[in-house]
Amino acid sequence: MDTTTAFTPGIWRHFKGRDYLALGLARQDETDEVVVVYVRLYEREGLPMSTRKLSIWNEVVEHEGREVPRFRFVGQVQPG
Repeated sequence: MDTTTAFTPGIWRHFKGRDYLALGLARQDETDEVVVVYVRLYEREGLPMSTRKLSIWNEVVEHEGREVPRFRFVGQVQPG
């Protein structure tokens, strides 16, 4: 299974603890790379919607002496 079919839209938690709503995948026009389109779920100056390369989104990083995923899936958004 490739990383694009393994990706699930929904709530994802960054390894530093902040939550993001990943809306889906898109293709970056200039580089043809796959990116995640997401919205941060906390207040901060600037635009709330961003993109990040899927390859970076899926990285494993070192945090507090352990290897952890940069983002981990928390769950799907429940209609409400």
